[in-house]
Amino acid sequence: MADQPSENLPAEVQLALAHTRPNLRDALRIFFELDMRLGRIVAATNEPMLGQMRLAWWRDMLGTSVEDRPSGDAVLDGIGEHWAEREAELVPLVDAWEHLLAEPPLSDADAIGFAENRGQALLAIYGDKEGKDAAWHWAVADLASKVSLDEERTMLVKLGLQGGASRSLPRQARGLAVLGALGQRALKRGGRPLMEGRTASLVALRAASFGR
Repeated sequence: MADQPSENLPAEVQLALAHTRPNLRDALRIFFELDMRLGRIVAATNEPMLGQMRLAWWRDMLGTSVEDRPSGDAVLDGIGEHWAEREAELVPLVDAWEHLLAEPPLSDADAIGFAENRGQALLAIYGDKEGKDAAWHWAVADLASKVSLDEERTMLVKLGLQGGASRSLPRQARGLAVLGALGQRALKRGGRPLMEGRTASLVALRAASFGR
C-alpha cells in the first residue's frame, strides 16, 4: 500500500532544513516527507474508512521492525534509516492527519487534535518542548493556507493566534523557529501561504538569527 515518493518540499520547509543542524536535518526532512505523504492520502480520500485504512497501514509500519518492513518506498526507507528505534514518535503525525478525515466543515476539536499531534511529532526531533508554540503556529497556519472553506480558515486563524508568543529557541532548533515565525505571520495575514509576500524571507532570516 506504499505510495510514490513525495514531491519537492515547500519553500518554508527548505528554509527550515537549511537552518537546522546537520545531525538533525535528515530526521527533519523525513518528517516532512511523511507529513506530505499523509496529507496526500487524506486529500485523495472520499470515503473516510478507506482513508483510515491507508493511515492504519503507516501506523502499522511504524510499529514494525525495520527488517520486517517492505523496502523500496523512499519515505519508509528513510524512516528506517533516520528514525530507527524512534518510529513511535511519528505515530502522532498519523493520528493528526486522521482528524482531517471527518466530514466538513472541520470542527474546533479536530483542528486542535490535528495541530497538537502534528506539533508533538515535530518536537520529537529536538527532544524537548521548548518549541511548542512555534510548532503550533506552523501546524495551524500551514493547514489554514490550504483549506478550501472560508469558515474553516477563519476558525483556524482564530485558533492559531490563541497560542502564546513563540519564545526564543536555542540554535539547534532554529529551523523550528523559522517555521513558527512564518506561521505566526501567515496567521496574522488571515491564513495566507507562509512564504507569500516580500517580507517572508526577512521574517525567516530574523528567526534563524535570533530564534524567534
